[in-house]
Amino acid sequence: MHHHHDHHHCKTPEPHAHSHHSHAPKDYGRIFAFGIILNIVFVIIEALYGWYAHSLALLADAGHNLSDVLGLLLAWSAFWLAQRKGNTQHTYGWRKASILAALINSILLLVAMGAMAWEAIQRLQQPQIIESITLIWVAACGVVINGFTAWLFMRDSEHDINLRGAFLHMAGDALVSVGVIITGVLYYYYQWSWLDPVMSLIIAMIIIIGTWHLLQQSLNLSLDGVPENIKLTEVQQFLLQQNHVKAVHDLHIWALSSSEVALTAHLVVNEFPQDDKLLHIISDELEHHFGIQHSTLQIVQQPLKNACY
Repeated sequence: MHHHHDHHHCKTPEPHAHSHHSHAPKDYGRIFAFGIILNIVFVIIEALYGWYAHSLALLADAGHNLSDVLGLLLAWSAFWLAQRKGNTQHTYGWRKASILAALINSILLLVAMGAMAWEAIQRLQQPQIIESITLIWVAACGVVINGFTAWLFMRDSEHDINLRGAFLHMAGDALVSVGVIITGVLYYYYQWSWLDPVMSLIIAMIIIIGTWHLLQQSLNLSLDGVPENIKLTEVQQFLLQQNHVKAVHDLHIWALSSSEVALTAHLVVNEFPQDDKLLHIISDELEHHFGIQHSTLQIVQQPLKNACY
C-alpha cells in the first residue's frame, strides 16, 4: 500500500510549476530593441536641431530622451534576465531584476525631471530667442515616435510593473513633446519668452506625480512587500476556510518578479490528510483567485516552534 502511494506521488505533476512563468510574450525582446534604436536616432536628431534652433527646451528634451533610452535598456535587460532559468546559485533565476529595474527606472525619471525643472527655473531669469518652427517639427516627430513606442508596451503594462515603467516613460515623453509643440506654436505668435521654461516646469510636475506611484510600488516589491493587488488578510481567511485547517502560521506573500507572486505558509490541521488533494485544491485556488503562481504549503499538526506568528 505504502509503495502504491509513493508511486502515485511520483506521477503527480508539481502543480503549476511552469504554468505561466511570465505573462509577457517572448516577442518583447524585439519591441525593446526597436524602441531603443528608434529613440537613439531621435535623440541625435533632437540634439542637433536643438543646438541649431537655440532651443534649450529641445536640448533638455534630448537629454531627457537619452535618460529614457537608458531606462528602456534597463527594462529590456531586466526582462531578459527574468526569463532566465534558476541555477544552484540563484534558485529563483534573476527574476527580481525586473523589480529592481522598475525601481531604478522610476528614480532615473524623477532625477531627470528634477534637473529639467531646475533648468526651467534658470531659464525664467534669462530668456532666449528660439527658432519656433524647427521646435514644432522636431517635437511633432517626438510625439509620433514616443507615442508609438508607448503603444507597443501598453498591452502588458497592467500585469508587469517593469513594462509599466517602460510604458510610463514613453507616454511621459510623448506628453513632453506635445508640450513643446504648444510652446512652439504660442511662441511663434506671441514671442513670450517665459513660455518655454513654464511649459517644461508643468511637464516635469506631471511626470513626477505619475512616477511617484511606480517608485512606491517598486520599492515595496524590492523590499519583499505584499504586492498591492493582493490583500494578505483575504488570503488568510481563504486558507482558514479550507477543510481540516484550524490555523495558519508563517504566512508570507512576496513578488518573485515584476509579474509573479509567491506564497509560503504553515497550515495547522486537525488530522493529517490521507493524500495531497487538499494541497492541489489550495494551490489551484490561490492561482485563480489571487494570481499567486508559486505557493509552498507546509502541513503540521502542532505549530512549529520557530514560526513567525
